[in-house]
Amino acid sequence: MSKRIRISVALLIFLLAVAAGPALAAGPVLKMATTTSTANTGLLDYLVPLFQKDTGIELQFVAVGTGKALELGKNCDVDVLMVHAPAAEKKYVADGFGLDRREIMYNDFVILGPQADPAKVKGLKVVAALKTIAEKKAVFVSRGDNSGTHKKELSLWKEAALEVPKKTDWYVETGQGMIQTINVAAEKNGYTMADRGTFIKYADTHKGNPPLVVLVEGDTVLFNQYSVMLVNPAKCPKVQADLAKKFSAWITSAEVQKKISEFKLLGQKLFTPNAK
Repeated sequence: MSKRIRISVALLIFLLAVAAGPALAAGPVLKMATTTSTANTGLLDYLVPLFQKDTGIELQFVAVGTGKALELGKNCDVDVLMVHAPAAEKKYVADGFGLDRREIMYNDFVILGPQADPAKVKGLKVVAALKTIAEKKAVFVSRGDNSGTHKKELSLWKEAALEVPKKTDWYVETGQGMIQTINVAAEKNGYTMADRGTFIKYADTHKGNPPLVVLVEGDTVLFNQYSVMLVNPAKCPKVQADLAKKFSAWITSAEVQKKISEFKLLGQKLFTPNAK
């Protein structure tokens, strides 16, 4: 079964589940599309039960790339979005598909690679690192899935004044989520870009000694903002706007922001809350 078919099947299962959810659940059900990093890190496993306890609302979510999440909103398949591609989100609101975009937390992107660092990019600025990887044709593994991480990666290639690489022996697109992409990079002894939260989760699964390590970090351009956004009921009349508003108010509340700050692995915060 191809990657695209597997993703489509997973989405179909989710959509069937959320369609049946309100009929089967004891209380109200909110449907959310979110990015893979909020699920891969375990953040949603941590927050979802708290949300139901506090509000009585069951949160059902699908974790996909940000591009796919926005499409699910456009198609009226979900009520609320939690994503991390600010430029795409702002256009989404401007085009009338989203409402009340609110920043909720951030982390940063990092370039990962083997400890031996065959391309010698450790400590470089991110643009210089990408130029070096391209010049040496070191293996670079991209998600290639229109996710927030993929969008950021493409913007960085352009900032490096390089054409976005095509699929070659050294530039590999997985079409998969972040953990799977990191695993492919590790298998190929190559480099990739990830959000720090997902990397910490990956390192945790390897008991703090992962095959890939952080080699490039700290540039302001690597800042990674997450936001919550309502699906516009003017575009989707059946959207559960009241439930979506409750979730937005809940996740931006001081109490829940503190919970996000307290969520740690290996003694490190995976996300820093910054709701205003």
